[in-house]
Amino acid sequence: MGEAIVGGNAAERPLVGVGVMMVRDGRVLLARRRGSHGDGSYSWCGGHLELGESFEDCAIREVREESGLLVRKLSFLCLSNILAYGKHYVDIQLLAEEFDGELEEREPHKIAGWGWYPLDALPSPLFRPVELAIASYRSGRRYNP
Repeated sequence: MGEAIVGGNAAERPLVGVGVMMVRDGRVLLARRRGSHGDGSYSWCGGHLELGESFEDCAIREVREESGLLVRKLSFLCLSNILAYGKHYVDIQLLAEEFDGELEEREPHKIAGWGWYPLDALPSPLFRPVELAIASYRSGRRYNP
């Protein structure tokens, strides 16, 4: 269950996050978060949706900025309403079906230690949006209230 967050002014409205699950040979790309909510948890590429940006453009941009990989094809994975780490996010997760390039650690101050982890042996703790997205990937559920 989520945690209650009290507030009502425009600056306290939910943010929109976009994440990208990248799967290759039954393994998912993850690294540890640094210096932000969920610090120390394992996450994949993602970030805030910019004004006027499509979900796909945001996903492609975030993957490139954080890992150096170039996403060629995306599909919708899930939508979640997340109350965690003292924040409220509307979270859109996409699945990268085709990508290429050389994996790089481009933003080590935000996320570091990229690795490919087997889906049946994931590291812990997982970042809450990642945890929900993996559950959706396994179950086919597309909405996490």
